[in-house]
Amino acid sequence: MHLDALLWLFLPVFVAGGSALLSFYIMQAKMEVALSKERESLAEARATISSQKITMEERIRATEEAVKRAAMDEFLKDFRVEERSYMRETRSLASAKRSMVMQERLFFRNIPLSNWVEHEMVVEEGSDLKRLQDQTSIFTASSVSPGSHAGDGRLPISKLLDNASPVRPPASRSNSLIPAHAVFGAQ
Repeated sequence: MHLDALLWLFLPVFVAGGSALLSFYIMQAKMEVALSKERESLAEARATISSQKITMEERIRATEEAVKRAAMDEFLKDFRVEERSYMRETRSLASAKRSMVMQERLFFRNIPLSNWVEHEMVVEEGSDLKRLQDQTSIFTASSVSPGSHAGDGRLPISKLLDNASPVRPPASRSNSLIPAHAVFGAQ
């Protein structure tokens, strides 16, 4: 009987050990499920954080570019070009030339950055020698003679305007106001 008593004595210990092992494995499985859920939520949080980080970096980069662009626009607003123009007439015995001269100068605020850059566009080019030979004073009495020009009664100044050479465009000359190279320098 000794064996039966030992069996009845160790049977509850074996049942308790088996129950402990069973509950250990069940708790282990529950902990692994909870751990996997936590890892999943952590992975989602990391993905959200990384996407927000990328979005934030793009926003920061776009904001920096916008600020740089605005600063450059503000800087370029301080540059201005001052222009002036006048007519230049060059006469000699053999020729006459009328041209329009446009001058430009670059400023930063009110500080000149360059000297005057001059652009000359020929408006009229012609020979004055014929005019000088044919032209008489409009104030002399002989130019207002009644028999001149078949009695059309026109004043000599209108005859002079009829004899004026027509305006011709300049040959092979560019009308561009921008020079091939800009001249910059302090004045």
